[in-house]
Amino acid sequence: MLIDIGVNLTNSRFDKDRADVIKQANDVGVRSLLITGTNVSESQQAVALCEHYSNLYSTAGVHPHDADQVSADYLDHLRALAHHEKVKAIGECGLDFNRNFSTPENQQRVFAEQLVLAGQVSLPVFLHQRDAFATWQSILSEHIHTLPGGVSHCFTGNLTELKACLDMGLHIGITGWICDERRGQELFDIARYIPLDRVMIETDAPYLTPRTIRPKPKSSRNEPKYLPFVATTLAKAMNVDEDELIMHTSNNAERLFAFAGQEIR
Repeated sequence: MLIDIGVNLTNSRFDKDRADVIKQANDVGVRSLLITGTNVSESQQAVALCEHYSNLYSTAGVHPHDADQVSADYLDHLRALAHHEKVKAIGECGLDFNRNFSTPENQQRVFAEQLVLAGQVSLPVFLHQRDAFATWQSILSEHIHTLPGGVSHCFTGNLTELKACLDMGLHIGITGWICDERRGQELFDIARYIPLDRVMIETDAPYLTPRTIRPKPKSSRNEPKYLPFVATTLAKAMNVDEDELIMHTSNNAERLFAFAGQEIR
């Protein structure tokens, strides 16, 4: 059984066939999905979707891209969502200085506020970071002792950053980035340093379609049914049996996000 810890299933690219996407994922052994919330509205939509499926869960948070648009009471909305039985983490939250769709100042404020919230409601954090590692690490380090855990979602950093994340006690989320021989070779090379009890896998669908899929899909849209391709490549990179990797990634997700009844033996 596979668990996809990062699916943007509220994305409009799934509007026409969302139910089929979920079924096709289940058909290939992807039994549970964690739906990503990227702002208050998307988080509310994610929760509403999860209420219709026993194997869907969600996060609730504000992505750094949306930090400039938060309302004065956005934390109240996130706090209310955090108490829903389907919400398993605060996020996607963090920093993105690559695009700066929101000002760095607002990104840092909203990130820190969500870390405080996560500590208050005792939920792990689903973390985003791009081209902002030093500042991200500094803010996170101030709050990490109050958190029940977290995952560095879609990790694409270098070995130094990987070890820093591990030193903070974070789990590492690996996507189809590792399947990209153009951009993902460094990640492939350092994946062996991730302990088996800290690794998780995700598609980040509809983004980051694995380039190892054969035959190549007609659509560029990534889907959770492609998660096995991430598992196969990651197992090679870590030099472990694929079934063993799947067992560990699923157990890690079950423990961090408290997916009831999902643990693999």
